[in-house]
Amino acid sequence: MSILNTSSRWPLYLAIAGLVIVLASVWYTNRLASQLAEIERKNVSLYMQALQRLQTFDPQQEGSGVGDDASMELDILAGMETSPRLLVNLRGGIDDARGFGSRSGDTLYLQETLRKWIAQGVEPVQIDAQLLYVGESWLLQQLRYFPYIQLVLISTFVFLGYLGINQTRKAEQNRVWVGLAKETAHQLGTPISAIMGWVEHLKMMYGHDEDLMEVSNELGRDVERLSMVANRFSKIGATPELEPVNLYVELNKCREYMEKRAPRKVTFDFPAADAGEIKAPINSLLFDWVFENLLRNALDAMDGKGTISGKIRELEDKVYIDITDTGKGIAPKDVRKVFNPGFTTKKRGWGLGLSLVKRIVEEYHQGKIAVSHSEVGKGTTFTITLPRA
Repeated sequence: MSILNTSSRWPLYLAIAGLVIVLASVWYTNRLASQLAEIERKNVSLYMQALQRLQTFDPQQEGSGVGDDASMELDILAGMETSPRLLVNLRGGIDDARGFGSRSGDTLYLQETLRKWIAQGVEPVQIDAQLLYVGESWLLQQLRYFPYIQLVLISTFVFLGYLGINQTRKAEQNRVWVGLAKETAHQLGTPISAIMGWVEHLKMMYGHDEDLMEVSNELGRDVERLSMVANRFSKIGATPELEPVNLYVELNKCREYMEKRAPRKVTFDFPAADAGEIKAPINSLLFDWVFENLLRNALDAMDGKGTISGKIRELEDKVYIDITDTGKGIAPKDVRKVFNPGFTTKKRGWGLGLSLVKRIVEEYHQGKIAVSHSEVGKGTTFTITLPRA
């Protein structure tokens, strides 16, 4: 039990690890971005100062405050080539744009960028009758967006990891289920063969006793049924062969079997076997299992009295089979859980019947099964949808 609990926590551990990585990465990247932003602010300040000093530069005048060849100021200006710059006239028009790549000629984009910079408090430098705005470098902008890119990438990694673990667990559960089913079929084979032998022995030894022969015949039919159940288990995990089958005939075959074993106060309202011909591709051996499970659930829900009805209808390329009972119904909070393995409202039971039904219908017959209607105290309707033959 502890092993199962530990393995079931792996997706949670993976999600926590991913969250820690994301938070640590976002914090560290923001820290780097803040440091780089501070460096850029200082660089922009130097850039502005160098620009102002170059405006007053006169190589013929000594003591102008600028080196004789202005090399340092020019180096500072060259170092800011990666930062986007806008030269704006006093009327608000953009005279020049640098550092915008292919969008340098996009007037609307440049005007929008200028509005953002002014809103962010970017201080311009006046150059004659123009204002020069310098924005953050593309490197800093990319660094600011980097945490969100990381968040998407790591979230995707965590999500794919979660799916992978889930699929691995499901595959492992499927292998256990298939192995258990086949082993059950194998174990049933020996006592079934022995019982069939004893039934034949009774017929040979006491063929003259009519009462005993009647019991022997019924016992023989039940043993055949048990043999069919074992055969069903042996087919779990294998790809079943599907054949077009008249659903009226198949449904009535299961109804006849269950009706003989149902309480006398339970009535079955099913269409006759010759009521029509609606065919669907099914494996009779497995699909009878579906009907039997639904009918048994209906009987359990009615506590010995009520009505179980069946209805078959077709629409375009689909066939619909409704199984309705007048039992206790299913609470709204439980409707989505009824097909989950292990879920049951009975005092005794494993909660595997409807899970098996869903598997047979959806995985082996490419159909769907759902609780189409349920009302507490009034009953439930299960609807099976199949492709029409």
